[in-house]
Amino acid sequence: MPFTELCIYQVKPQKAAEFEALMSEARHILEKQEGLRLLRLVRRGYRIDMEQIKEGLPPLKITRIVKSVKYMLFWEFDTREHYGAAQKSLYDSYWKSIERCLIAPHDKYLGEELFAWNHPVAD
Repeated sequence: MPFTELCIYQVKPQKAAEFEALMSEARHILEKQEGLRLLRLVRRGYRIDMEQIKEGLPPLKITRIVKSVKYMLFWEFDTREHYGAAQKSLYDSYWKSIERCLIAPHDKYLGEELFAWNHPVAD
């Protein structure tokens, strides 16, 4: 059963470029991890409230940084064991450098997939 992690990073605004460069470097190690099925890094750039949702409006672009720049790392593995090995690889290589960019320890949300859907890509 696929195993997934969603990790939330709150990055110091003055360290955002450094964080993105580190994650770009780490990507090359992460992509080679055995059992990796999916890897995504997203920078939060939009917000939405209930009024927009009720009206079916698109989200609003975030125009200023208040406290931190938020990133979400989403990665999925075929097994928990491969996930654990990948965590060790990240810990041994980039963990300390990444932590120096953060305003608080990152949050990890872990679980097994309940369902998935991917839109087929047209040729």
